[in-house]
Amino acid sequence: MRPAFRPEPEASAELEDAALWYESRRMGLGVEFIEAFEAVLDQIGLWPELGHVVPGLPADVPARRLPLARFPYHVAYLDWNGVIRVLAVAHDRRRPGYWFSRI
Repeated sequence: MRPAFRPEPEASAELEDAALWYESRRMGLGVEFIEAFEAVLDQIGLWPELGHVVPGLPADVPARRLPLARFPYHVAYLDWNGVIRVLAVAHDRRRPGYWFSRI
């Protein structure tokens, strides 16, 4: 059985902002970004431990991150009691760790 996903409101806003930005650069690119995000969620749903453990957090906080294909973003998530909390849709090079307070 696949786990349930619960995106944090900030993560949903980040996804939308990034998709709109890509769409403004080239028609259809925002859709491709959303598809890459959904593909990552599919992977996480099948293998929640697939992502790399996020450095800089306490050992008892098993947050992980998994990159999006073709885009410099990753999904930060936490597998907690059978629910996948999507903590952030974060750019790989901007403000690392800014989303740590969402845990």
